[in-house]
This record gives sequence, structure tokens and C-alpha cells, in this order.
Amino acid sequence: MIFNKIIGPANPISWALQFWPVLLCSFVVSLGATWLCKKIAIRFGIVDKPDDLVKTHKEPIAYLGGVGIFIGLAVGIMIGIIYLKDQKFFGTALKWLLGILGGGAIACVVGLIDDILVMKPGQKILGQIVAAVFLILVGVMPNLSLIAEQVNLTIPYNIEIVLQALVVVFFVLGAANSLNLLDGLDGLCGGVTAIITVALLILSVHLATWGSNEVGDPVLIIVCLGLVGGVCGFLPFNRYPAKIFMGDAGSMLLGFMAASLMLLFSKQIPRWWLASIVVFGLPILDTAVALVRRLINHRPLFVSDRGHIYDQMIDRGIPLKKTVKICYLLAGMYALIGLMMSQIRTRYAAIVYVIVFLTSAIVVWKKGYLKMEGLRGAVKKKQ
Repeated sequence: MIFNKIIGPANPISWALQFWPVLLCSFVVSLGATWLCKKIAIRFGIVDKPDDLVKTHKEPIAYLGGVGIFIGLAVGIMIGIIYLKDQKFFGTALKWLLGILGGGAIACVVGLIDDILVMKPGQKILGQIVAAVFLILVGVMPNLSLIAEQVNLTIPYNIEIVLQALVVVFFVLGAANSLNLLDGLDGLCGGVTAIITVALLILSVHLATWGSNEVGDPVLIIVCLGLVGGVCGFLPFNRYPAKIFMGDAGSMLLGFMAASLMLLFSKQIPRWWLASIVVFGLPILDTAVALVRRLINHRPLFVSDRGHIYDQMIDRGIPLKKTVKICYLLAGMYALIGLMMSQIRTRYAAIVYVIVFLTSAIVVWKKGYLKMEGLRGAVKKKQ
């Protein structure tokens, strides 16, 4: 049977439950920190003002939600570090966790500066590359040799190092900007990230039962729990009508953390890496649609518009709350596909993945989501 080896013999599922304080502490701290950040943002005028083009909310909304998420996440990871301090692999785990946390801090700070001062696209990309360097320095990079072995290739060591670094930068830039683009409706980016991270947590626990990686297994679980807790502590303040936005500080942080998780999976056999990428399917789809739509309509690639999938749903008459729920369902669909296909051979899973994304592309095209109208690409409502 395909799914007869979900629970491995190395560790019981209860082994992962020992890290539950990471989830609890990150949630509680994030909840309190987000509340405090909202007060600070309002006090000092750090707010997102409507512009009737891209930002269609009716009144200024507090920023700094991303800072609240980061504080909760950081506390959660620190709790996880305490749990690992007596393990023989503590040195490597500490290095990985601090590298991920340090890179997340850089991504959050870059986003915060953009929220307050507004940065040029090139400056933001440079900041994201600096965040990616943290992962490279601590060794959170893909195992390309293992992948090459699958196709009977040998990669020289020097070339492999360069390729690994490029892959890390690509994943950080891609994920950070994907979630930044997805952060357009109350509760959307945070909720989708929570769904994605829960799916990756399930995959992490599955791998841990097989003892797939002595260091990677607990690190994955700790980061997933910390991220879920941090996001869920923020969401009560961000659900419609939002009282605070995560801003670029939050979306870049969440994107960086998602990239870090996918890169940790890349240290396993290829099918786990592929599965984690498909779990991240909705942000990938929305970003791909945005870039293709702007390209074929001869619009600037890096200028914000209201033509995202979720924007077009609203412009076509779907209420905001229902649009967010539909996006949650889509995120859940990709997550479920990724989890299920992680249990079959890579060659067969890859075929399914190609079919899924081709089907997604056809639906997007048939439904007219590649069209652009108006000043900022909004599709006119049907009369």
C-alpha cells in the first residue's frame, strides 16, 4: 500500500509533543506583543493609509503586526533551544536555529523600514539577500549531491557550493515576495501561512517518526511550532475588520521562514523537498499569475496593482470574507496534495505535481484572471 508507512519505527508521534511549550509560548507572546504593537503604532502614527487604488480600506490601520509575530516566534524558538540543550547535536541545532532567527530578524527589519520610509525594490531585494546569507553561513542549504545522485550526475564541490548559495537566495527572494504579494486582504496572508506551516509540521512529525535527520527533525518541528504560534497570536487582530496589519515586516518575515523550512526539507530525499514546495502552492500560483498578467499586458512587473487572484474575486462580486475562505480552501488543497504525494515515489509524484499546476494554469486562464483593466489592473464588476 502507498500510505502504509506513515508512522515510522524510530520515534513515536508523542516524541514531537514534547515541544508543545514552543507553540503555547509563541502564541501567548505574539498575542500580547501584537496588542502592544498596535498601541505603539497608533501612538506614533505608524499606520497604513488608504489610497483608493491598491489600499482600499476606509481608514488608517496600524502597522507593526509583523514585529508582534517576530517577537512570538523568537520566544518560541528560544524555548525550543532550551529543550535541545542536552542533546549531542545541540551545537549544530543551535547554529541552524539562530541562523534562521537572525535571517528572520533581518527580513523583518527590512520590511519595517519599507513600511515606515518606503524602500526602492532594489533595496528590498538587497535586504532579502542579506537575510539569505544567514542561512548560507549556518549551512541551511539544499543537499544537491543527493539530488544529483538520483539522475546519476556528479557535481564538483566548488560548483555545488555556488549552486547551493544561489538556490538559497532564489528561495528566500521567491517566498518573501510571494507572501508580500499575497498580503492584500484582512487575515489572508497570515491564515494561508498558518495552513502551510501546519502542513509542513505534519510532514516534519512524519519524518521524525522515521528518524530521517537527527538535527533536522527537531529543528523543523520547533520552527514550525514557533511560526504557527506567532501567526495565530496575530490573526485575532488581523481578521476582518483588521485592527492591525502585518505590513512588509510581517510578510517578508513569513516568506523568509517559509523559505527556511523548504530549504530544511531539501536536506532530505528529493520527494520531501518537492512536497514542501507544493504545500506552498497558493503563494506560488498567485505570484506566477501576477507576473504573467503584468507581462502579457505590458505593465511594470514591480508596480503594485489590484489584479491579484483575490482582488479579482472581490471585483467580481465575491464578499471579502468569502474570498479569504476560498483562498484558505485553495491553500489547504495544495497542502493536502503535497502531503499525500510525499508518500509515493518521486517520479510519480512529479507527474501529479505537473498535472496539478497545469490544471491550475488552465483554470486561471479560462476564468480570465490574466486580464487587466483600469489604472491599477482591477477587473470591473459585472453589471
